[in-house]
Amino acid sequence: MAYERFRDWLDEALDDLSAAEILFREGKYSKVCFLSQQAAEKAVKALMIHALRRYDEIHSVGELLRRINAPRSLVEKGELLDRHYVPSRYPNAWPYGAPHKHYRRRDAEEALEAAREVVDYVLGEIK
Repeated sequence: MAYERFRDWLDEALDDLSAAEILFREGKYSKVCFLSQQAAEKAVKALMIHALRRYDEIHSVGELLRRINAPRSLVEKGELLDRHYVPSRYPNAWPYGAPHKHYRRRDAEEALEAAREVVDYVLGEIK
C-alpha cells in the first residue's frame, strides 16, 4: 500500500460528500445516503493509512471507527451510515420497489450530518 496516497482517499471522501450535498438539493435521497456512507468510509480509511500505515478492506464505517478507537458517539454515526451501504442501491434489498422510493428527506439529512461529523473528525486528526 502506498501510504502517501492517504490524501487521494481523503480527496475522494470530500468529493463524495460534495456530491451528496448537491444530490440532496435535487431530492435524490437514496443517493445522498449512499454517498454519505462512502464519504465517511473513505475518510476513515485515509486516516488509517495516514496514522496507522494500515488499510482494512472492509466497508463498515462503524467498524473502521472502532478499529481506530474513535469516540463511541462517532462509532454510532458510522453504524447509522452502514445501514445505507446496500439498501440504498439494490432493489433486492427491499421487499418491493426501487430503493429510491424508500428514502425520505429526513434519511438524507441524518446521513449527511453523520458523514460531516466523521469527515470533520478525520480532518481534525490528520492536521
